[in-house]
Amino acid sequence: MQQRNIAVCIILSIVTCGIYGIYWFIVLSNDTNTVSNAENATSGGVAFVLSLITCNIYGLYWAYKQGEKIDKAKTDRGIPSSNSGVIYLILCFVGLGIVAEALMQNELNSLA
Repeated sequence: MQQRNIAVCIILSIVTCGIYGIYWFIVLSNDTNTVSNAENATSGGVAFVLSLITCNIYGLYWAYKQGEKIDKAKTDRGIPSSNSGVIYLILCFVGLGIVAEALMQNELNSLA
């Protein structure tokens, strides 16, 4: 897992018309699984395909589960955690998925 510059990720997602955003989604999923020690968790590639097939309904579930995994990783390290899953779910539901991904990346950067 490596730290990523959030501003660069957002700019690249916009400049590449979302192609980098797909890569970021996949890597974000895999990094979260690594940090939270989730052994049987869905990989980033599978999560992306499921989001695509279900017209992003799975993406809403994914956002909530990402928050739970990040909270678990924080509590395992003795860091107080909040209910991030609900925040990420709401942001994705109102169309601000890139903001949710930026917040997730910020949390992962602090855990790295």
